[in-house]
Amino acid sequence: MKLDKPVTGGPCWTELGTSDLAAAKRFYEGLFGWRAETDPRQEAGGYSIAHLGDAPVAALTPLYQEGQPVAWNVAFAVPDADAAAAQVTEAGGTVLVGPMDVFDVGRFAVAVDPTGAGFQLWQARAFPGAGLLNAPGSLGWVELMTREPERAVDFYTTVFGWSVNAAERYTQWGIDGADFGGMVTMDDKFPHEVPAHWLPYFAVVDVDLTAADATEAGGTVLMEPTSVPDGPRIAVLRDPQGAMFGVYRAADEK
Repeated sequence: MKLDKPVTGGPCWTELGTSDLAAAKRFYEGLFGWRAETDPRQEAGGYSIAHLGDAPVAALTPLYQEGQPVAWNVAFAVPDADAAAAQVTEAGGTVLVGPMDVFDVGRFAVAVDPTGAGFQLWQARAFPGAGLLNAPGSLGWVELMTREPERAVDFYTTVFGWSVNAAERYTQWGIDGADFGGMVTMDDKFPHEVPAHWLPYFAVVDVDLTAADATEAGGTVLMEPTSVPDGPRIAVLRDPQGAMFGVYRAADEK
């Protein structure tokens, strides 16, 4: 079973912090068919929401803090951001920002797990998060890259109550019977300077064509399109400003 809308404990939103907002808009609008609209309020700081049709699917933002990396971030839905932030701290993580209100749309916090991967907490009010999940051009899977998998399992199961489906080659995260993400152990193939991180995957109709389109638009293919045994076809890409993201097509989608 796949998530088709945000649920408590699951991924509900993803946003890109980028060094060139205009260029990022052009790249992702061309790649996924998004329509990005920038909040005109000065206090919104250039926050732009990308839509597919009328559905919000992701956000594109300027870099708000000095030293902030160009990267995609993943948010998880919680009923109470303050209580969740306290759980993060108790479980060995660190809260970097918030919890704080975002106008009337929700309350959020930015945190780091004990292995070094950053993520966000989102308590919805007027804005529940992504209007589409697992549809072409929308968020469909999130993957934790970490060098300390056992520590990560302890942390996320404590904070969010996720189920863990651990196979020999891959661990999957689930909530209420739906797997929504996985975990990859970073080995010696990963450069030492690459920190633990969450990687969003967007659903696409054709992985190979999307990878080719990304390259033509100035992006880079980091992992060539690959079919996972008994699983999806995937690729990992990097946009022209340096943010990494994945694309996939499920095996049961012919």
